Amino acid sequence: MATLVECVPNFSEGRDKSTVDAIVEAMKMDGVYLLDREMDSDHNRCVITLVGERQAIQEAAIRGVGKAAEILDLTKHSGAHPRLGAADVVPFIPIEGVTLEDCVEMARQAGAEIWKRYRVPVYLYEAAATSPERQNLEYIRRGQFEGIRAEIATVPARKPDFGEAQLHPTAGAVVVGARKALIAYNVFLNTADVEIAKKVAKAVRASSGGLRFVKGAGFFVRGMAQVSMNLTDFEQTPLHRVFELVKREAARYGVGPVSSEIVGLIPKKALELTAEWFLQVENFDSSMILENRLAAVMGGRMAVGGVRAGVEPFIEQLAAPTATPGGGSAAAASAAMAAGLASMVASISRSKKAYLQYEAALSEAITRLAVLREELKSAIDSDAESYNAVVRAYKRAKEIQDGDGIINAALKQATMVPLGVAEKAKEVAAIAEKLKQVTNRNMKSDLVTAIALARAATEGALANVEINLESLKDEVFVAETRTKALALKG
Repeated sequence: MATLVECVPNFSEGRDKSTVDAIVEAMKMDGVYLLDREMDSDHNRCVITLVGERQAIQEAAIRGVGKAAEILDLTKHSGAHPRLGAADVVPFIPIEGVTLEDCVEMARQAGAEIWKRYRVPVYLYEAAATSPERQNLEYIRRGQFEGIRAEIATVPARKPDFGEAQLHPTAGAVVVGARKALIAYNVFLNTADVEIAKKVAKAVRASSGGLRFVKGAGFFVRGMAQVSMNLTDFEQTPLHRVFELVKREAARYGVGPVSSEIVGLIPKKALELTAEWFLQVENFDSSMILENRLAAVMGGRMAVGGVRAGVEPFIEQLAAPTATPGGGSAAAASAAMAAGLASMVASISRSKKAYLQYEAALSEAITRLAVLREELKSAIDSDAESYNAVVRAYKRAKEIQDGDGIINAALKQATMVPLGVAEKAKEVAAIAEKLKQVTNRNMKSDLVTAIALARAATEGALANVEINLESLKDEVFVAETRTKALALKG
């Protein structure tokens, strides 16, 4: 697949298997694969995990919302988990060949279509949010179905992003968004006292002073107190750190974890980070894992036999007489290499006693650079795919009435990818510049190289932005994008 997106819709039904079967059946499409389905009778909620090509999975998610609106009645629903709609939340998550910005666009398109087809109002959240407050799902869902139903017509803050200021009478509303991979993680305590779980959750969650990127609440589930959590960025707040803090806080009340559970799926990298931490493996790298090395070598992303062997396939692809990969992919690769170099310098310096005083700053830089590096590596493929999408759009435009609309949509996407690369490359350069003051001076040349690569990536990516803008007919989009591009040139 050229693009791969994960979608994890949550529906307000966790007890009737036939009802969930009907919703899953409605989402079956070519190019969409069901990875997992979880039903929880206590929460009365199911979590469906799908993955597929971006257009197909977007349509599958829309159809799932429609089927839930048809067969679920929230006026008769009860369960431990807060909910706003029959289809409660529908997030799009970038996996391969797409960026978070791509998923934001998908969320907005899906939201508009859900209202148009099913008259179910839509709120946008996380990266797709239209206001800072709505980035937080809990803010949108406050008061749940019953509370919002009573306020939506009179409280401006309750107005949906798509649809009228009233809930669907039985399906409520749906919250659609774009986010990174989330881990739904629950820890069961050896007590039935749910108040202890609530106190532990309060200590752990970010909103009350706990760990960043952790949301948490306490519930009574299967006869035990449960600390129910969502980890919204496991790379910055890893799984093992969350578990250890839950265990430590629970011990204050004389209890401890009995077990923990993952709801849905978990990224392999999250388990790799946890294994590294608990096993204390020196010089651990994910490429040391047999299956990772096998996939990388067989997929052409890695070669064995020296440094040259690792980069030669990509260089030869650039040299081939084909339009992709081209300058946009090369810019993304340059910025990714810059992030890699800067991370290497920070990691080596952090391990030295002489730089112990800068540990917090170095750790923060390493964490952020890891995120940027992954996003930039993804953009190597995204740029090539966006170009190919433009070519397909021009061909398709000859066959349909609204040809200009198809072309403009593809050109906008082909513009946003390199714009995102330029933004990330500039951030990498800024981090590398700051690292000069807190890292080993003998590694200054590595940082100089990183900064040069990042600046070249910014310049190259912006050149790709401009060439796409020249073909666009949306004057407002062109003006806004040129303003953003100009700000990145400084």
